Order: sequence, then structure tokens, then C-alpha cells
Amino acid sequence: MAVAKINVNTDTETKKAAEDIFNALGMNMTTAINVFLKKAIQYKGIPFDVCVEIPNETTVAAFSEAEKILSDPKRKGYKSIEELKAALD
Repeated sequence: MAVAKINVNTDTETKKAAEDIFNALGMNMTTAINVFLKKAIQYKGIPFDVCVEIPNETTVAAFSEAEKILSDPKRKGYKSIEELKAALD
């Protein structure tokens, strides 16, 4: 079998984090990349979801409510958990 070289550029932190995971699985980077490539061939695509997360209506409404609350100059703030608990009693 002929061997082909692939050069991949990534940041140092990503490489280290990936190596730690692969080492825990008993693999080196080369083996892990080969597993990925073989799975991509098997799936005839990327073997995991690659998508933009689109929040549902409930999440969008919650974000909108949070922004409204945070922009309200009359909202009450608390400096400690004890102060918040006292206000709830």
C-alpha cells in the first residue's frame, strides 16, 4: 500500500487537546485522522453533523426577555446571594 502524506495546520491548544483525547483512546494523531477519513468514506460525507445552531422560538423569546430585563434601568440588582435570598423571603 502506498502512503500519502497530509499536512494539517491547527493551533497548538487544539492539537494538544485532541492528542490528549486520542491518547486516552489508545491512538496517536495519525491513527485518529485515519479513523476520521475512513468514516468519511463510509458515510460519503463528514461523519458528524456540521451545522449552524438555530435557536427555537422559546430560546429566542427567553433571550429577548433577558435583554429587556437587563436594559431596564429600574431593575433591582443584588450584591450577594444573601441579599437575593432576603429579597425572596
